[in-house]
Amino acid sequence: MANIKELSVEEKLRALYDLQLIDSRIDEIRNVRGELPLEVEDLEDEVAGLSTRLEKLKADLETIEEQIKEKKNAIDGHKESIKKYTEQQKNVRNNREFNSLTKEVEFQELEIQLAEKHIREMKASIEHKKEVISQTKEKLEGRQSHLKHKKAELEDIMSETEKEENFLLEKSAEFQEQIEERLLNAYNRIRTSVRNGLAVVSIERGASAGSFFTIPPQTQMEIASRKKIITDEHSGRILVDSALADEEKEKMQQLFSKI
Repeated sequence: MANIKELSVEEKLRALYDLQLIDSRIDEIRNVRGELPLEVEDLEDEVAGLSTRLEKLKADLETIEEQIKEKKNAIDGHKESIKKYTEQQKNVRNNREFNSLTKEVEFQELEIQLAEKHIREMKASIEHKKEVISQTKEKLEGRQSHLKHKKAELEDIMSETEKEENFLLEKSAEFQEQIEERLLNAYNRIRTSVRNGLAVVSIERGASAGSFFTIPPQTQMEIASRKKIITDEHSGRILVDSALADEEKEKMQQLFSKI
């Protein structure tokens, strides 16, 4: 990074620890939200999917109802044909013509039976689709209600924390500007590789915070002298002495209280 003021090792350690305290506070805020943003997103997708399915089911229903109308119209046409052929049978000149017309009547009657069978099947399909539509509507209403509740919950949390998070993000960016690129890269690399996001930790009871491995007294003295940046050989975290940590915690607490 260009135009960074040359800091002493102690100033670098303080800047790194301050950045860690700010970023940890941002992590806490985001942890409060937890999985809520993802839950809301998943529910929105589910509601959209159910709405699309409902529209398709309704369109299918309209199509089937239209097909039933067509079949009924066809039945009316077949009945008209039967009436016509029956009338013609009264004026036939021979048995061949009569038999031919009888076959036409039988064919029309079969067509009516087939159309009526299709209508019964389509009516059964309509009943099934109506049941599915009812179930889908009920599920959609339930998901919409759940989504509304989760959105309200997320909005409440966002309204409570958004101002603080934005302030802290600005401060995090400011502190990052103070830290040389090599150190900042190391900080970010460590932070993303550890579960709790702690890249800079203080010495507590002879060990690095959150660790059970004791740090040798000579190394503790070197850390307390603040003459060079030392990392924990087990976790890779950057180490600071407890006095420096307490001073920076107090300073950051005053910063956080201004929000």
